[in-house]
Amino acid sequence: MVEKKYPKRKTWIFRIVFALLIISIVYAIYMFFNAPSEPSENEYERVKSDYVLMILQCVFGSIIIFLPSKVEQRFRIDIPDIMEIIYFIFLFCAIYLGEVRNFYFRIPYWDLILHCFSAGMLGALGFVIVQYFNDTEKIKIQLSPFFVALFAFCFALACGAVWEIYEFAADGLLGTNMQKFITAEGTVLIGRDAVADTMEDMIVDTLGAIVVSTLGYFKLRNQQRKTSHTAVVGKQA
Repeated sequence: MVEKKYPKRKTWIFRIVFALLIISIVYAIYMFFNAPSEPSENEYERVKSDYVLMILQCVFGSIIIFLPSKVEQRFRIDIPDIMEIIYFIFLFCAIYLGEVRNFYFRIPYWDLILHCFSAGMLGALGFVIVQYFNDTEKIKIQLSPFFVALFAFCFALACGAVWEIYEFAADGLLGTNMQKFITAEGTVLIGRDAVADTMEDMIVDTLGAIVVSTLGYFKLRNQQRKTSHTAVVGKQA
């Protein structure tokens, strides 16, 4: 059973982020009707497709923000409060700061920083999932630290790939520019340049997953050695 250390702090962060997402949806809908359809000379002036993307992201965020609580209720998993807090902060940084406040264009490498952060967070979630199966009485499974780390690594990369598919689908169906295949000046990229943003995201996802999986592997291995040593000492006593 995971100890709940920050329930009030988690609740307040959830409420603040959720409120900002709802307000942003209303704001984006209002601005959509007043925005131009084509890019202008103003570098940071948004067009209609930008507000479509903002609405899409905020609606998506306002739904998945409930995901941790639903998972806990459905599968009876106790997700650590600190992981839920990190998850809410990530949504705030990715959706509110990234899309609404336009940090993706204003702050250099903001997208890559978030991808590295999300890969680490998903890798840690992979460890939580395996721990859940290890602790459940219905499924008897005990994986070695290496395979736990491998699952966490693959889980983080799989989630990153699903996100890139979501971006590709949104760009094709809604005319957005999530995969940055169009420059701020309206130039459509071709060839290697057109896939540069996607490949950079996947590479950063891989690096973040490797770091967290490696740290988790050594932690689990040390815990396993301590447990084995304690068992041996207990038998000798």
